[in-house]
Amino acid sequence: MALFLAMLVFSNPLVFFSQISYATDTITQSQPLLDGSTLVSKEGTFELGFFTPGNSPNHYVGIWFKNIPMRTVVWVANRDNPAKDKSNMLSLSKDGNLILLGKNRSLIWSTNATIAVSNPVVQLLDNGNLVIREEKDDNMDNEENFVWQSFDYPCDTQLQGMKLGWNLKTGLNRYLTAWKNWEDPSSGDFTSGLKLGTNPELVISKGSNEYYRSGPWNGIFSSGVFGFSPNPLFEYKYVQNEDEVYVRYTLKNSSVISIIVLNQTLFLRQRITWIPHTRTWSVYQSLPQDSCDVYNVCGAYGNCMINASPVCQCLEGFKPKSPQDWNQMDWTKGCVRSEPWSCGVKNKDGFRLIAGMKMPDTTHSWINRSMTLEDCKAKCLKNCSCTAFANMDTGGGGSGCSIWFGDLVDLRISESGQDLYVRMAISGTGKDNVNADAKHKHLKKVVLVVAITVSLVLLMLLAFSYIYMTKTKYKENGTWTEEKDDGGQENLELPFFDLATIINATNNFSIDNKLGEGGFGPVYKGTMLDGHEIAVKRLSKSSGQGLKEFKNEVILCAKLQHRNLVKVLGCCVEGEEKMLLYEYMPNRSLDSFIFDPAQSKLLDWPTRFNILCAIARGLLYLHQDSRLRIIHRDLKASNILLDNNMNPKISDFGLAKMCGGDQVEGNTNRIVGTYGYMAPEYAIDGLFSIKSDVFSFGVLLLEIISGKKNRTVTYEEHSDNLIGHAWRLWKEGIPEQLIDASLVDSCNISELVRCIQVGLLCLQHHPEDRPNMTTVVVMLSSENSLSQPKVPGFLIKNISIEGEQPCGRQESCSTNEVTVSLLNAR
Repeated sequence: MALFLAMLVFSNPLVFFSQISYATDTITQSQPLLDGSTLVSKEGTFELGFFTPGNSPNHYVGIWFKNIPMRTVVWVANRDNPAKDKSNMLSLSKDGNLILLGKNRSLIWSTNATIAVSNPVVQLLDNGNLVIREEKDDNMDNEENFVWQSFDYPCDTQLQGMKLGWNLKTGLNRYLTAWKNWEDPSSGDFTSGLKLGTNPELVISKGSNEYYRSGPWNGIFSSGVFGFSPNPLFEYKYVQNEDEVYVRYTLKNSSVISIIVLNQTLFLRQRITWIPHTRTWSVYQSLPQDSCDVYNVCGAYGNCMINASPVCQCLEGFKPKSPQDWNQMDWTKGCVRSEPWSCGVKNKDGFRLIAGMKMPDTTHSWINRSMTLEDCKAKCLKNCSCTAFANMDTGGGGSGCSIWFGDLVDLRISESGQDLYVRMAISGTGKDNVNADAKHKHLKKVVLVVAITVSLVLLMLLAFSYIYMTKTKYKENGTWTEEKDDGGQENLELPFFDLATIINATNNFSIDNKLGEGGFGPVYKGTMLDGHEIAVKRLSKSSGQGLKEFKNEVILCAKLQHRNLVKVLGCCVEGEEKMLLYEYMPNRSLDSFIFDPAQSKLLDWPTRFNILCAIARGLLYLHQDSRLRIIHRDLKASNILLDNNMNPKISDFGLAKMCGGDQVEGNTNRIVGTYGYMAPEYAIDGLFSIKSDVFSFGVLLLEIISGKKNRTVTYEEHSDNLIGHAWRLWKEGIPEQLIDASLVDSCNISELVRCIQVGLLCLQHHPEDRPNMTTVVVMLSSENSLSQPKVPGFLIKNISIEGEQPCGRQESCSTNEVTVSLLNAR
């Protein structure tokens, strides 16, 4: 039940190791391990020794992969008891315990094993397990013969063969605990392990609060984890008996290195795999997977659907407990039944089948492995506290019984979901899906045939109506109609608002309400009759190029839902007026802060770093996680809006390009975007791709760090744009001089310099040299070593701005004042 996506975060650090003087095979009472020496497994897979993470002054004993150049620590002995100097020794005590002694031979850490052995020896096995055993015992594969093993005390990493779960006889609980930060391996806030109960499941907790749960094991995988189906890389084994309950994985290919890591970051639990030819870790899957994975985000009986708007919907037959809170996107109070059911009254209550569900929290549940689904239903009906039931094991046609009591919480639609039968009044069930009476079977068949026939007729009528309607672009009254965009995708409608409503909300587009103006027209603040504040983007009547972009934005905004994308509330198309209604962002755009000497002081480094990471996650959603691959093509500081809490949201999808799920690049005769942010291959040759957005993100990153725009600026005796200036400082080994002066008191220099390096990697001249956004998010959120950047694109002296003679072709040069859309003869 673990779990794993493209590498969005990886917290295990690159560490600085003590100079190794010699390696040993075992630790005995007569041969301790000194600081500066290492213990190596028999096949040379793992190594144990002393290390200091990052710039920390503390010393630790840890295990890492010996043959991976990016040193990855998988276990730390004294994570919560660091040594303060190098005078350390790892030794076996007379009672058979492994002990870490510091200066003056003071005790720092011990295994505290209670089983005495006559001839103990410490050995590091090739699976990464550090064990204490009898020296004469050659059976190193039998864990029952171990006096002590590190696999029973995991840190932040689960290795192949390691059990996560409980020894019910001894009460031992094996669980992961994240590092506090990349320089401090001590126990962090997040833990991950199996939650005991009638039907155990994997959970991630922050302190004592549950943050994520996988759903119970259904015989094949967990119902709440995407991508958990059989695969060529690994397989999981779940064991539950009187003695223990645990989950562990085995790798199908012995040459593959793949581990699970718990991070102190957004994507907490990840399966990562070592890729030898690129010499990097690659993420297979991460948890949580999306916002619906946050524990009980929709409250009782609330169903989280990541592609819906809003994401939380009450189950069929239920309604919001507090409609006012629900409409304000506060779903914590959940839902209640639309109609009460009559417990114990025959034919008055039944069950509604809800397919594809992550099973509810199992805290208040009961299971029976041998019971049929029909018996499970009967059992639930007899108990007035029973609210739902389901098969326990979905393999081989389904078997076993799971019953829930009380409110159903932490529900979501899941690719790995299963059928859940929810109890409600018989009038609300539509039809009873389990053990229907035989006398109704024939009637159901008749109804089904009639329904299919009627549906086919209606579909044909709708098809003819659609064909007829799409022949006309607009009706005479100016209302919007559906058609196809350039990519053949159906245009989806947004809620419509009439012009009178918009005029009233904006006080007839009063100049006092004007928030700004973009390439396609002004933006106004408006207040609806209910007091709800909105932003209105009004397409300029003189903008001959704006209709296509307006339509494009309508289509995209109906499809995209992400916390770091501006939400579009509706549109208005009436006569010559074309407008989009957005959620109002009180702090306006990012450029109004970072380029203003006074306002920039309000954005300290932690705030700017959070903004960077959030923008990266928004782009990652567009490039990878949305239903269609989206290339924004106009990412810039003025298109990043800030809410009350300075959370950024990407806006303005007028120039965005929809691609098929497998398409990552394209070609256009129409160069659109903003000088200063456009990638070279796009500005010059019209070749756009997800890597074009990565280039724009690199520019934006440097602007956020420096507080300066990417256009011709004289830096001392040099005349560079911002990219050139950053590259020169990097080559001279003084990248910290790029940092905005207002950040000096709040910044983490090493983190800032790392961000500059990430920015330069995003700005590489050739698209194939740039990372994708998956990798960018990882690089921003981890402390793994980064490759060295090459010369970036657009290091051109005296780049023209506003009327000056441009360098090369007119479309290729940089100034970031206004969005441009130019036709390029090809």
